[in-house]
Amino acid sequence: RQRELTLQRQRDLGVVPPEAELAPWAEGVPHWDDLSDNQRRLSARFMETFAAFTEHADVQVGRFVDALEELGELDNTLFLYILGDNGASGEGGIEGTIVEHRLGHGVVDDPDEMIDHLDEIGGPLSYPIAPAGWALALNTPYQWTKQVASHFGGTRDGMILHWPRGVPERGGLRHQFSHVIDVLPTILDCAGIPAPFSVDGVPQQPIEGTSMQHTLTDPQASEHRRTQYFEMCGNRGIYHNGWMAVTRHGIPWEMVPDKDRRFTDDVWELYDIDHDWSQARDLAAEHPEKLRRLQDLFLIEAAKYQVFPLDDRVTERENPAMAGRIDLLGERTSITYRAGMRRFTEETTLNVKNRSHSITADVDLPDTDTHGVIISQGGRFGGWSLYVTDGRPAYAYNYFGMNLYTVRGDEPLTPGRHEIRLEFDYDGGGLGKGGTAVLLVNGEKHASGRVARTIPYYFSFDETLDVGVDLSTPVTDDYPALDNEFTGTIHTVRIDLDDPIAASSEYDGGLHRRVMGAQ
Repeated sequence: RQRELTLQRQRDLGVVPPEAELAPWAEGVPHWDDLSDNQRRLSARFMETFAAFTEHADVQVGRFVDALEELGELDNTLFLYILGDNGASGEGGIEGTIVEHRLGHGVVDDPDEMIDHLDEIGGPLSYPIAPAGWALALNTPYQWTKQVASHFGGTRDGMILHWPRGVPERGGLRHQFSHVIDVLPTILDCAGIPAPFSVDGVPQQPIEGTSMQHTLTDPQASEHRRTQYFEMCGNRGIYHNGWMAVTRHGIPWEMVPDKDRRFTDDVWELYDIDHDWSQARDLAAEHPEKLRRLQDLFLIEAAKYQVFPLDDRVTERENPAMAGRIDLLGERTSITYRAGMRRFTEETTLNVKNRSHSITADVDLPDTDTHGVIISQGGRFGGWSLYVTDGRPAYAYNYFGMNLYTVRGDEPLTPGRHEIRLEFDYDGGGLGKGGTAVLLVNGEKHASGRVARTIPYYFSFDETLDVGVDLSTPVTDDYPALDNEFTGTIHTVRIDLDDPIAASSEYDGGLHRRVMGAQ
């Protein structure tokens, strides 16, 4: 019912043609009437949270617009507001999740357990994504969601362009097929700036987009973008002169698939976009030759723009050791940090996942009440921390906010200079296995404990490795979310990786899966 209401409003506004239809609902996703009471309460809360975020973002954009107006520059500013970087996300899965990274690793939240955390959703104790059903509703009138580059539910976003001095028309609509790569050429064109051939002596790749400026003054202007390929995680499509051939390869919330999917088994669909705005009517059976020509065109465009080889992995690609892609640190197995070094993303520091490693800190304690974080990575929703609490050394490993494994020394440290070392002995035998954490001070064992499970692919998209503090959310509640800086002196902190685990098909960078999937 919500999709029907939304579509009618879209028709009334003119942002879709009057004849636009609702595309099919994704198979396997329940409708509202199919949900249990707990699922409905959770779904409502998830969407309330999303609505609040959207309102907050809108207010901030409004502040920016107001500032431009106060400066007298709003009418002379080319303002482009793209309503999303993709379609609404279905990565919350059927149930939704209160911690995004769980589902990304194949851990599904139970609604009958999530309901106990209902009031936390949207607050600092949650990292939520709404159920896929909401994503489908938000992507009205299209099919599917983010990741599904084959269908408009995954790719088509509205764009607002405001430039009174260049476009005197108010409230006009444009429906020419355009792509995000056309935005930069449009800005350059409007500003009268040529595309650079070289920047600081570095030759630039050619800009592949096409300016949309010609449509700003002429609503009936012809389309300059005749052809455009799409591909993400094996989902792929090709647009050409009003027709589109597409094939969905995966399901967005199955980010750690339990079986290989062959690209040759994918089923292609065909849509006449000029007469079927929302990809609602598949014409593949009626026009097999046109479908074949578009499939061939996809191969040409994909080869031209380095799409091949196709790679249908999702979460696995976050870990360079698993993905078989370039690691910024190369073959380095040791790195030393100093006090005040902060905000290292996972791509810019050593990868401690799925292997044994050690963390060695050279610190000075001014007194027995010294406390705070020596080094941390990640936060409340996944990560680890080496710290001092009540004068005692401690190590915490946070498994997606579900389990917290803590090892603490029994005795407070004496004032003075100490070497605090954490040795993590990984069990091996696969990804995300457990290990034993041992705390040593000046070479003597102070405590040890088990970490039953570890995070195999990534700790966080936005939290970082920090020395002397745990920024953003805390790994553990042993110290406060704010004011958790180490009160002693940190000379150095060194991370060392042990020898990599013996090679297997799980550690070949996905080569086996890619080769077999391409046959």
